[in-house]
Amino acid sequence: MVATPKAVPELRQRLHGYDYDVRLCATELLTNVIEHVGDGTPVRVRIVDRSGPDRARIEVTDPDPRGIPTVLSAAETAECGRGLVLVAALAERWGVEVGPGGKTVWCEVVRGGAGRLRRGGGAGVPRPALTRGHR
Repeated sequence: MVATPKAVPELRQRLHGYDYDVRLCATELLTNVIEHVGDGTPVRVRIVDRSGPDRARIEVTDPDPRGIPTVLSAAETAECGRGLVLVAALAERWGVEVGPGGKTVWCEVVRGGAGRLRRGGGAGVPRPALTRGHR
């Protein structure tokens, strides 16, 4: 898949069998690649069932090992900058795996968890797990 603005709704449609949290996290991670690595970047998006049917891991891999994503506080009036805040709030955990050929940003969500956002905003959002080397 190529990371383009058009690919975001296409990915959402391809994931129609998954719940809202999985679709939202996948599209936010894809949007992050478009915004911070570049429009037209080749990516791989994977959804992996974890520990049974109630958990899913979303992985978005791009070829740029630099630019480790971090959660930032967005101003109330800002039109962007909340993607990773949403991912971190919806996910049980999230992180980045860095290797010589790129990086994978991942998150793990409990399916059916819509509406169970963790409280705390930017200050309470966990930092990502950062590992070296792809699996």
